[in-house]
Amino acid sequence: MFYIGVDLGQKQDYTAVAIVQREDELAANLAGAYNLRAGTPSRLLVRRVERIPLGTPYPRVVELIRETVWSRAMAGQCRLVVDSTGVGTPVVEMLRGAGMGCEITAVTITGGEKESGGGMNVGVPKRDLMAGLHLSLEKGELRIARKMKEAGTLVRELVAMKTNGAEGEEHDDLVIALALACWKARRRRIGYGESRIKGF
Repeated sequence: MFYIGVDLGQKQDYTAVAIVQREDELAANLAGAYNLRAGTPSRLLVRRVERIPLGTPYPRVVELIRETVWSRAMAGQCRLVVDSTGVGTPVVEMLRGAGMGCEITAVTITGGEKESGGGMNVGVPKRDLMAGLHLSLEKGELRIARKMKEAGTLVRELVAMKTNGAEGEEHDDLVIALALACWKARRRRIGYGESRIKGF
């Protein structure tokens, strides 16, 4: 399954997209479930990160995301999670009306203490997004492909995040997009709800 995180930019900020693939060790996890043991943590593979050029109109951003979602590799096997903070809400509605053919979760990034809301509209503290990303990196569960076009930029943002806390010096758009994708990838659907994956 692929998880696509989108951090929507404004006039002076990039819109960033991060694609993470979750590789479950299915047999080990099923054995753990039947034997009441904790499952083996999933491995999260960063397949792509990119910045959409500054000044790209939001309808074009929606088209580009739709092309990604309907690509041969991802059609029918991806979930989209979008930062709906600030200008994000109208763009999320554009995405929902664009025939994406996948689940779309709108996340409002907050300064609060805990998650709020539920379903397809959730409020998540920025601290939690960053802590989850940091933990996945520390535990070696998140792998970044070195040959990606923006891999160097992503690594610089991650180093700035680690050095300066949740806020980077200039841009943290790729980190936010990646944190959103990882946040969604760490959740399992149970009936009509979700729960965090053990080990994350």
